Amino acid sequence: HLQLVESGGGLVQPGGSLRLSCAASGFLVDGLDYYGIAWFRQAPGKEREGVSCISRRDLSTTVADSVKGRFTISRDNAKNTVYLQMHNLKPEDSAVYYCAAHRSSSSCSLVKIEYDWWGQGTQVTVSS
Repeated sequence: HLQLVESGGGLVQPGGSLRLSCAASGFLVDGLDYYGIAWFRQAPGKEREGVSCISRRDLSTTVADSVKGRFTISRDNAKNTVYLQMHNLKPEDSAVYYCAAHRSSSSCSLVKIEYDWWGQGTQVTVSS
């Protein structure tokens, strides 16, 4: 069983930056490198949407159009941690951010149902 814990959220002014972390623990078969990891977010009253993903063995990454050029996903396998660096934050980026993991394929996906393990989320609020 894989556990994911997000951290790094908080209150930031528009135009500011945050770095979210997703720390993985538990039964990591072959290490975190063999898991596809994604970040999703959910604002009040809205569907959970995919933000960015990184495939198994870092073969590919994907970033949603709404955050392209501002958000970057990366992985530190030695620390079993995946990061989401967020720059030029906007009020519409406010949401609970979740990380998720899967082993089912080598692709990078922003489709929720493809992910088997989820963290509890971390709140990001962008406001002046």
